[in-house]
Amino acid sequence: MAAEMTRKPSARASSGERREQVIQAAVREFAQHGYHAASTGAIAKRAGISQPYIYALFPNKHELFVATVAHVVGHIRDAFADAARGLADPEERLEAMGRAYRQLLEERDEIVVQMQSHAAAAGDPALRDTARREFLGVIDHVERVAGVSRERALEFVAGGMYLNVVAALDLPDEYTPIEPD
Repeated sequence: MAAEMTRKPSARASSGERREQVIQAAVREFAQHGYHAASTGAIAKRAGISQPYIYALFPNKHELFVATVAHVVGHIRDAFADAARGLADPEERLEAMGRAYRQLLEERDEIVVQMQSHAAAAGDPALRDTARREFLGVIDHVERVAGVSRERALEFVAGGMYLNVVAALDLPDEYTPIEPD
């Protein structure tokens, strides 16, 4: 269990650094247990802080989950923007973004958190608004960064959602589409 814990924050860590440590711990906990079964006590333990300190950083578990989902989606958006930078052709940008996403799939916990947000949103209207906003934001981001039509952005995101399922279920390689050369 100690190997799974995030490094204990130093006495000099800023609240922003501690917030980031808590979010990293929350990614792991929410990925393993989902929104409803994850506990702030377990997240605090992973982050090496007391449970009450979580509530100094986040008003409640809902807001911690929202921040965790935003962190994961932000990581995806950053990876897409970095991959597309400097490429002139929209399809080249999409291909580069697809390669970047495949690399992100190796961090299974982040992909599972993304899927957990969709599952939690199905039964919780407050979480649904967050999940909807983040999901639509990814589509808009793909459209804008790649410079493609909405339809092409939707195709790209749909392919990514399929890859999420493959990664989350740890399916054999035969279920992963061949990456274009």
